[in-house]
Amino acid sequence: MQKNVKVYEKYLYEIWKKRDFVKNLTTKDGQQIEVIDSGSENKELGGPDFRNARIKIGNITYCGDVEIDSYQSDWKAHGHSINKKYNKVILHVALNNNSSQAFVYTQEGRKVQSISLSEFLAKDLRKTVQQTIINETKKRINKMPCSELNQLVDEKVKLNYIYDLGMERFRKKTARMLERLKEITYINELNLKEPVVRYELDEAFHRREFKPKDFNNREIWQQLIYESIFEALGYSKNKEIMQRLAESCNIRFLKTFFQKDDFTAYTEAALFNISNLMPDVQELPDEETSAYTKKLAELWNEIKGYYDNRTFNAAQWHFYKLRPQNFPTIRIAGGARLLTRILKNDLISNIIKTVESVDNPKQLENKLRAMFIVKGEGFWKHHYVFDQQAKVSINYFIGVSRSDEILVNVILPVLAVYFEIFKRPHLARKIVRLYGNYYQTSENNLVDEVASTLALENTWKRSVLYQGMIELFRNFCSRNKCLDCRIGKDVFT
Repeated sequence: MQKNVKVYEKYLYEIWKKRDFVKNLTTKDGQQIEVIDSGSENKELGGPDFRNARIKIGNITYCGDVEIDSYQSDWKAHGHSINKKYNKVILHVALNNNSSQAFVYTQEGRKVQSISLSEFLAKDLRKTVQQTIINETKKRINKMPCSELNQLVDEKVKLNYIYDLGMERFRKKTARMLERLKEITYINELNLKEPVVRYELDEAFHRREFKPKDFNNREIWQQLIYESIFEALGYSKNKEIMQRLAESCNIRFLKTFFQKDDFTAYTEAALFNISNLMPDVQELPDEETSAYTKKLAELWNEIKGYYDNRTFNAAQWHFYKLRPQNFPTIRIAGGARLLTRILKNDLISNIIKTVESVDNPKQLENKLRAMFIVKGEGFWKHHYVFDQQAKVSINYFIGVSRSDEILVNVILPVLAVYFEIFKRPHLARKIVRLYGNYYQTSENNLVDEVASTLALENTWKRSVLYQGMIELFRNFCSRNKCLDCRIGKDVFT
């Protein structure tokens, strides 16, 4: 979060501490809220804004944390819903409830009351705070503190540092993949169903030393790649729910209809019904749409008896302000076809064989990229949503730029983990070299701005530098950690 935004939230903190309200706080459904103790302000870098608060809601007194945001949607946007640090939050306070939701959900799935503070402030005070935040939102850009001074730093110094950050980001991704691989292995061994069964990995898991033979099961690698690809297909707005969908509609369930001739259609039926994105077939006006959804409904009726995991709410999916090409419906259609490649066409083995046999880096890059490009076909070639035909045909469900993102963020880190586990260090090094020299076609506004600010506009397409610029901004610039940054040290000292 940028410095100016934090100042304005500090203003809200003062209101909270002073309990400067013109009327008693209430929940959306009318329960009285009494702030017995507003808690102590958390001055550390992470976690909820107030610790150890005591809040009475209705007849129950809760002890825990309070999170204060400018907007109700910030709870998800800032990642609180997937961060264990926020599991003890007992009340979410936002200046404005811009999503009309009365609750937010913690990482462990607990429902927390969310209130709109603007309803309880004096009108002039409310107007001042609202206008301050609106002005800041309009001006908000990926501003780097050294934007006026970093031209004093030699270009080679900047490039070397960003390269190192890009490599560090790759190491973080491999560590994350390995950790998730261990979790999937452990869950499979215990025969847990996730995420219906909420679990905490116990001490035995953390003490356990995993050995290569623990990872011989092909299914755990398929699940890891499936989850990670779906997360990548979700972009920023739907990445979490896409990953949860892959965890729920998992490989084990997909294999219950593995032998079906039209496996892709069955997979679409499962994904669209479990996601709850499929509408009621009786209410659709278009005959072609109705025929397609009726087919999905029939296929789902065939296989749903084997499914005993969670389903989602249509309201959890984001379409607003997305390009139609990035709608979750299109990404799920593309993902269903990649699942066919993973399960029916042995995609993982094909990837490994390609890495083993192709030595020319450019040829290897092109061959791997092609494995994740999915051309538009069937119903979704002409639709962005179920009940309305698209004005133009959709040529690709997953194009070159998204394929690049999948390779850089998912496949290369997974391959590095795979070759390290199975004691093939020369191939692990080959993957790291490929990452260091990969050039991608995808664009990113944050990367564009960082590259422009650093006067490195012609370098960002090299993936290691692209990733390094993301790492630089997110872990240093946005946190004002300038003196921990090599470029910042040169500029400010």
